[in-house]
Amino acid sequence: MKYQENPPNAAALMTSARSFGNYDLPGAVADLIDNSIKAAARKVSITCLFNGGAPTLSIVDDGYGMSAAELVAAMRPASTNPSAERAPDDLGRFGWGMKSASFSQCRRLTVISRQKGGLSAATWDLDDIDSWRMVVYDEQEAFALSRGLPAKGDGTEILWEKCDRLSENATLGEEAFNSLVAYTRSRLELIFHKFLSGLDGAKKLTISVNGLPLEAYDPFYRSHPATQPLEKEDLPLNGSIIRISPFVLPHYSKLKLSEHDRLGGEEGFLRNQGFYLYRNHRLIIHGTWFRLAKFGELSQLVHISVDIPNSLDDVWKITVDKSDAQLPAALRKRLTQIIEKLRSQAARVYRNKGARLDRPGTVPVWSRTVRHNEIRYSVNREHPLIASILEDDESGRISAALKLVEQAFPVGTFAQDASADISRIHQTEADPRRLLELAETVAGATLAEVGDMKEVGRRMKDQEPFASSWTLIEDHFRNKGWKLV
Repeated sequence: MKYQENPPNAAALMTSARSFGNYDLPGAVADLIDNSIKAAARKVSITCLFNGGAPTLSIVDDGYGMSAAELVAAMRPASTNPSAERAPDDLGRFGWGMKSASFSQCRRLTVISRQKGGLSAATWDLDDIDSWRMVVYDEQEAFALSRGLPAKGDGTEILWEKCDRLSENATLGEEAFNSLVAYTRSRLELIFHKFLSGLDGAKKLTISVNGLPLEAYDPFYRSHPATQPLEKEDLPLNGSIIRISPFVLPHYSKLKLSEHDRLGGEEGFLRNQGFYLYRNHRLIIHGTWFRLAKFGELSQLVHISVDIPNSLDDVWKITVDKSDAQLPAALRKRLTQIIEKLRSQAARVYRNKGARLDRPGTVPVWSRTVRHNEIRYSVNREHPLIASILEDDESGRISAALKLVEQAFPVGTFAQDASADISRIHQTEADPRRLLELAETVAGATLAEVGDMKEVGRRMKDQEPFASSWTLIEDHFRNKGWKLV
């Protein structure tokens, strides 16, 4: 038996690194910002230039930088052991992050760093790599390469050139490039929202893209008075603590449509419900139930923050691109119990919204009467919309139709469903746009009748289902130029 060295082909391995993980541009940039956070940076500046169809991207931070030896080590593929003990605030793991993230988007990676006055730089170029040959620059050359590193102070600049993977095809127009940059901004505002706002003990970080600072996007909308933060719970696992922080978000009746859309994210409330997994304050994965529950309209207001330390990376199977994780089996039972409780609570936010009969100062759609110890529900003929229709009901067909609806109300089935699980009964709209469409129809009909928009507003504000969602409706009509008050 003998041992023989069998190193990988340099060009083949480095090119293969382009396919490590499932990076898109925001994910790749986020991986580099992780390194800035590890370097204790307080400011990160990202510059994305279209450059006449040959895009470049640079990321500059004011962290503690790297010496020449540290830079060479950082540029080495698989520079750290994923099993090695790390500092609690270390967001890396595999030692591939900077390289795999960069090469997922570009073919030429240059890093310039200053530490204690010493400037160093190095480049990997996939079109010029042989026998692990990396370009290392002297200090004067490094200074000439820098595009955004301040003349004084520690810090690091990462430069991407030959960005051939910013789109699925080889070419990328300027409009598509600008859209990609805007998308990257919004994703980073979510991924690093705790750092941008200094939330939950995260060290405050300023991030800008093309000179414009990012604004933290809190998926739990903690600043809104109608958000319900529920009791936190700490779950022990393998000698570490996992913090569970559940929230029930505000019903759309409490929000402006712009706030609702912003809070719903790219895919809307329905797809963004569920768990938000953070590792050291950095968002890893969101909008998932880990196959513990199904996505549904009644649970779309449930967002659950799960905060884990980096000591549990292996247990959660955090991927190299930090875009996926697997729920440990030991947590499944308890999280399932938490989900069931929260989904019931969130369902109550929708149930009876706009359908209460005892809201002071408003006209309900239904009436409830008690006579001879018997309870009867009937359509409220005094509701303005219904009353206006009945005024023109010369044939009596509309009145007959209303009586038919009342007589055919499925009391027995309703009682059976309510006693089994009332949280499953969902009568009002979960989509604010459907309510707004109804509001526009009613406003148009009422305007034709009274001829005054302010009178339309006065009437609608006092009748359901519009009264209980007046914040949403008033803002919508104001944006359309309709003055209701």
